[in-house]
Parts: sequence; structure tokens; C-alpha cells
Amino acid sequence: MTPSTTVEYSENFSGNSRSRLKKNTLWFRYLAVINLIFGAWYLQWRITSSINFQPYAVWISILLLLAEIYSYLGGVMFIIGLWRPLERQVKSIDRLKPAFSPSKWPTVDVFVTCYSEPVEIVEETSRAALAMDYPVTKLRVYILDDGNSPEMRAMAQKLAIEDLQSPLLQQEAHRLELERSHLVARLHEINSVDPDIQSAEGLLQNYSSNHGNGNINNSTAMRFLYSLRRLMLLVSPDSTSVSDRLEAERKITQDAIDQKDLELTELARMRYIARPKPPGVPHHAKAGNINYAMFSGETSGELIVTLDADHIPKPHFIKRVVPYFFTYNVFSGQYEKNKIALVQTEQDFYNLPAGDPFGHSAHLFYGPIQQGKDGMNAAFYTGTNAMIRREALVTVGLQYFSDEYSKDQKRLDEFELVGGVSSNSITEDMNTAMRLHGAGWQTVYHNELLAEGLAPDDLSSTMKQKLRWAQGTIQVLQRENPFNKPGLTFWQRLQYFQTMYSYFAGFFIAIFIACPIIYFYTGIIPVRAYGPDFVIHFIPGYIINRLTFIAACWGIPAGELWRSEQYAIAYFPLYIKAVWSVLSGQPMKFVVTPKQRQSGNFLGLVRIQLGIFLFTFAGMVLNLVQFALNQLSDPGAHLINAAWALYNLSLLWAVVRAAVWQPPKSAT
Repeated sequence: MTPSTTVEYSENFSGNSRSRLKKNTLWFRYLAVINLIFGAWYLQWRITSSINFQPYAVWISILLLLAEIYSYLGGVMFIIGLWRPLERQVKSIDRLKPAFSPSKWPTVDVFVTCYSEPVEIVEETSRAALAMDYPVTKLRVYILDDGNSPEMRAMAQKLAIEDLQSPLLQQEAHRLELERSHLVARLHEINSVDPDIQSAEGLLQNYSSNHGNGNINNSTAMRFLYSLRRLMLLVSPDSTSVSDRLEAERKITQDAIDQKDLELTELARMRYIARPKPPGVPHHAKAGNINYAMFSGETSGELIVTLDADHIPKPHFIKRVVPYFFTYNVFSGQYEKNKIALVQTEQDFYNLPAGDPFGHSAHLFYGPIQQGKDGMNAAFYTGTNAMIRREALVTVGLQYFSDEYSKDQKRLDEFELVGGVSSNSITEDMNTAMRLHGAGWQTVYHNELLAEGLAPDDLSSTMKQKLRWAQGTIQVLQRENPFNKPGLTFWQRLQYFQTMYSYFAGFFIAIFIACPIIYFYTGIIPVRAYGPDFVIHFIPGYIINRLTFIAACWGIPAGELWRSEQYAIAYFPLYIKAVWSVLSGQPMKFVVTPKQRQSGNFLGLVRIQLGIFLFTFAGMVLNLVQFALNQLSDPGAHLINAAWALYNLSLLWAVVRAAVWQPPKSAT
């Protein structure tokens, strides 16, 4: 498998970094304001003039109105979230001006998290991590194997040996050996002069005892020895004798040799960690895996890169991202740490089939949405392809552990809670970012593809992943409501709440889908009349809404945007299930997304969507027959509901097609 190539990131700008509003933002803002005005005008008309109060229709009429109000409020938050999208650029750390001395670059730990993934996938990611362009003494790669697989351990050991035999490591080992040999030679010299020094000290002492200090001047040799002794003690005022000074120098040299021995021992960059999992103690899945690695004493990097098992980093990943964590101080003339705790980069996949049948491409989220969040210091952590400051994770994690421990001292045994990665939700990444923001740390979104991964290529795996995201997000709302969380700004609260709010859409999508079906089989319409008033109030707002969306997503392929819209609607049963499972207190656990295609028939997973699809289509055929027989009392209402139903069918078709999709057979 070979990652797809991407356009080279440009560094042709003055200064070390820059940020600016995304192109077309002003056009988007103009359209957004008009969109909100037209939307409010439409809702005002719906509330005051269009509700069907007929006893048999008022219930669906009220439900539809509530669904439209929900959608409008969601649209308002969506627009606010895109109001200030930032485009950031930064120069690689080796191109900063003034130059950032490589000796002062931070140490970096790369965490490759895995559980049950195939060994060959983890190996490919680990090899790419080792190949990243960064000083070998400042980079460590850790396979965090939560499955404690003997095969994974053996692979890590094999990679470690191969890496130690690489030219870079051999060159570094040679340098360390050379420095060590010089130190050993120096120690031998110190030891060799020790008898002479001891003799000279004794001679001076005997001469002084027998002749007195005043008579030393009578002997040229003794006067020279005495002056030399005084000079050495002046250079080392803490020493009481030359022998003491020599002993101190011997200790310093031996410590330096021990340090070189340690550096040689620590030269291996490929490490393996499998945490213990005692029965009866919560393990907290991926969060616990990362937190154990941080607090086990086996890792110490100032910055941490988190990579999912299948996400292959590019060679320039670290050099591109590290500069965000430092600010040049013109007064001290040094690069100093700042308050940035997290830099999230783009996420994409190298195994997407033509047409992306499962809608995995996420250039809308990893683009305008994340850039908009970045503009409000609310860029989300998404679990992989990110770099985090260890200090931030540790300080925030210890504070939250302290709070947990004060409530329940029995949780002291849950060592994994001591990490900064939140264990309070199965969507640990977003919750972690919210905690960092609440503690006053800043986050950044860097819109460059620096690592590519594997997307699920079957509907079962895809839906498991989507369900986990939805359940985890609702968990965060339930346990750490952003509007009740201290430390967050209003705009940060709104950004987090908007994401949580969006997962309640399933209930209202069901209403939108049900309305034309109800009309086809019962003739009940939720709007008093689909006449000129409806057209005047709905059509202009709808057109402006679509133009606003296009302006916000300018540059993203139309096919990808359409696929995103299809799945946003077609997954409505999954969203309902997620909300219900969390609010009803059903047990949930972190489920690893399979990295290999799962076999089976997946139509059963979309039986609700398939049933609605067939039921809607049958209703359209029924009404078409009635139209042909001139049995429709209101052909205009039929036309509008038919168009509405066709739109719904085009949305639902995506997930029905995905259920039966098969990868193309390789040529033989």
C-alpha cells in the first residue's frame, strides 16, 4: 500500500508563520446574514400563518415546525462556527529565522496506538514514524499495544534491531563511542597522575613540617610545586587539596562516561509498551493506553505525536508542526514555550475507492469547520495525526484525577485516570481538547495532510465507528456540559455544544422523512396550503441557503459535499440509537474500528432506511396512479410532496447502496 501524494506545502512567505481569513469568507458572511434573515422570515410565516390546526393534522404540523426550528438553530450555530476560518502557514523548524538551534529542539515521542490490528499495518506505520526527518537522539517511537500480542512484540523488537543497524543510528553510535573513548582516555590520564600528585602533596607537607613555610622560598623546585598547588586551588576554590580537585575531576569524568553509556543504551528508538490489565479495574481503552505510556516512566518526550495504527506519517510531519509550540522572544533572543497545547492536522485516507461509497472523505470537517473552530481557539483533537504538549496533558490530567479522587477514593487504583487524555467518554479526543481549553491552553488546526490512514471499506465497520463517535459526544454533553464547564469562552462553549447538538438531528430527520409518506397514504399535509405563500417564503430562503453552503465549502468537490449531505440524513436511525443508548444508561465500551474488510450481508443494518425507501417509492407510485385517474384533489400538493420524497430517496439511497457495495475485482 502506498500513500497518495499531495501538493507540496508552500513556505514562500515572510516571517516564521502567518494566519489569515480563508478565501471567500466575506462572500460567505454576506450570504450567511441574508440566509439567516430569510430563514427567520420563513419561520415567522410558518408559526403565524401556516400551521394546519385540523385535528387530524395538527400533531404532524407541530412536529414539522419543531423540526424546522431545530434545523434553523443548528444552521445559526453552523454559520457562527464558520464565521472566522483561519488559514495557517508555518515554516519548518529548520527554516525558522532567527535559527532555532537543533540542540534545543524538543524531544518527541510518537505513540502508535493499537489493539487488535494486523501486525503488518502497525509495522508500516511504525517504519514511517522512524523515517520522520528529526534528530535521531530526540525521536522515540512507541508501539502501544493494548492487546499485548506476542506477534506485535516480536515485530517491535525486529524493527528496533533494524533501526539500530541503520546508517543514521550507526553514525550516532560511532559519535557516542568516540566521545566515550575520549572520556575514558581522560580518566586514564587522571588515574595515571594520581600517584605523582599524591607524592607531590606528601613532599610539600613533609618539607613544610621540617623546614617551615618560610623556608619553601629557599628551594626553587619546592617554590614551583607550592605555586602550582596554590594555582590549582584558586581555580577550584571548593577543593581543599590538589588530591580533592583530582578526585572531583575523576568523578565528573566518570559521570560523563556513565552518561555516554546510558545514551548508547538508550539509542534504540523503537520501543514497545503493553500495559498490565488487572481484572476488576477499568482500563479505559485508548485513553488508558496512552495515559499508561505517559506515566509508566518509559516515555519522557516533551511533545507527543498520536497516530492510529493505520495512519502513516510523512517525513516532514514533526518539523512542520513543532514550530507552533514556540514563540521567539526578541528580548531574550531565545525561542520560548507558549500556551499552545495541541496542533491537529488534516486527516485523509489512501484506500478510498472511486466515488467514496461510504462518505469517508472529510474535507468539510478538516477544512472550513476545523478552520472556523481554530478562529475561535476551539480546534478539536480528533485522536490521530496530532501533536500534544506533554506538560499540558499532565497538568490537566492530574487536576481531573484529583477531582475524581476527592469524590471516590476507590478510584486510586485506576492509574490510567492520571493522564491528560480523558477517560470520561468513549470519544476521548474531543473531551480532552475541551478540558485543555477549560484549563486555559490553546489549540491550533494545521490544514496540511501530514499522515494518511485506512478508512473502513464496509458498512458494518463504518457504522460502528460513527456510532462510537455519536455516543461519545453525547456522553460528553451528559457528563461535562460545555455550558457548565469553567474556563471556556462563550465561543468555545458554542463550538462544543454545536457538535453535540447535531447528533440529536436523528429525531427531526425522521419527521422530515415521514411527512411526504404520511401525505401519500393519508392525504394529511402539515402546512395549511402549499400555495403561492409557501413558494414565496420557502424558495428564496432555500436558494440562499444552498448558496451560503457552497460559499462556505468553496474548493471542496461537489460530489463529496453531496455525499456528506446524504450520510448526514441517511444515518438518522444511528443517531437516534446513540442518543437513546446514552440517555437510557446502556453500558458502552470503546470499539476498535476494524482495519480489514468485514464479510457479510449488510442490508440488515439499513433495514429501516430500506423500508422507508420502499414505502416512499410505493407511495409515490400510488399517487401517480391517482393522478392519472384524476383522483387527486390538490395536484400542487402532490407535486411538492413528490419532489420532497424524491429528495429524501436520493439521500437514503447512499446508505442502501453502501450496504450492497463490493470492491471491484482485481484484474487477473
